[in-house]
Amino acid sequence: MKFIKNIFGTAWFKISSLNGLSILLKIGFGLVISKILALYVGPAGMALVGNLRNFQTSLESFSTLGFQNGIIKYAVEYKEDNKQFKKLISTVTITISFFLFFFGTGLFIFRETITNYLFSSENEYEIIIKALIFSLPFYGFSLFFTSLINGLEQYKKVVYISIIGNVIGFVFSLFLVLNYNVLGALLAMVLAPTTNFFIATFFIFKEIKLFQFIQLKFFDKKILYNLSSYSAMALFSAISGPLIYIFLRNHLINTAGIDVAGYWESMSRISSYYMLFVSSLISMYFLPQLAVSNKEETKLIFRNYYKTIVPIFLVGIILIYFTRNLIISLLFTKEFQPVTTLFFWQLAGDFFKVCSWVLALHFLVKRETIAYFVSEIFSYSTLIIVGYFAINHFDAEGAVLAHAATYFCYFTLLLIVFNKKMQ
Repeated sequence: MKFIKNIFGTAWFKISSLNGLSILLKIGFGLVISKILALYVGPAGMALVGNLRNFQTSLESFSTLGFQNGIIKYAVEYKEDNKQFKKLISTVTITISFFLFFFGTGLFIFRETITNYLFSSENEYEIIIKALIFSLPFYGFSLFFTSLINGLEQYKKVVYISIIGNVIGFVFSLFLVLNYNVLGALLAMVLAPTTNFFIATFFIFKEIKLFQFIQLKFFDKKILYNLSSYSAMALFSAISGPLIYIFLRNHLINTAGIDVAGYWESMSRISSYYMLFVSSLISMYFLPQLAVSNKEETKLIFRNYYKTIVPIFLVGIILIYFTRNLIISLLFTKEFQPVTTLFFWQLAGDFFKVCSWVLALHFLVKRETIAYFVSEIFSYSTLIIVGYFAINHFDAEGAVLAHAATYFCYFTLLLIVFNKKMQ
């Protein structure tokens, strides 16, 4: 009973409860879309959706130059210092604006090559890449404004942005998938998130007089330099992770067929739904806390995370494993039954991923760049080596086996590092 009371009394639980409706809505909408995708596009279409999803993840990080974590950290630090806060907003706005113009131009020039790599087609899905280029500024500034609001610790507003965006995005996605099948599903992925820009803009203008803050005279090279380490770390992950998953998925398509790759993508979609509970909590609560914590406070944050979040997550994934057949029948069709064989290793990998998240986040918020790069290179190297050979022998099961092996090794490495750091 004391354990349960402790959980209900924590600040993260109150924030999690506040965010619960948003997460449940997102999961609920995602489940409906997954069912429709299963009916309309099948495993083969699901594989293409997976490639686009990974590529889009990279672009979203690029759209803010990977500044999100740095924006949250410095917004927390500067919210009482009007002059520094103005410098932060002006520096980020000007930098992102110039970058997006040149980056979008580059994507447009190489759009045919990108289309061929993602979809093995140069013409049929080129419109998707054009839509992505169009959406880039909306991605960038919606993430920027949401990060600012998060850094100002206006958690309710962050939740409202998510809820409203999910509702609008769901309706939009439903219309496109029902009318245009695979093409509609891909367009929905690209265009639906742009609605968050308008919602985030509304809320940020209620917090600050944004246009008064954005002036060239407030541009500060020192702030840009401080943000650059966050950028380097975030962009490294944004490039490496999704590209490795695209490579492994394409390898799986060539080895076992596009339907088998679709089974892996279906398992990844299920994983992304329940992982939302932890990832949203980390970004909303633990990231701002770690950003301003000293060594003793950091230990307390870690202890809180492993005593509360991890046990709850473990119980959740055990329930998911024993109801996997029901989950597949609800979310997909009989055609997706082979996905049930992928649950064990996916869930095992996700458990170690959740265990490692808060430790890896410490590298980010404390700007421990070298440690971050070493750990990330280690994990990505493990993933691509184990994944390549495991897929050769076990097809889709090899992909989830590599996922589990990677995060077990990654968590073990981080434990060794932090045992020494926190002594």
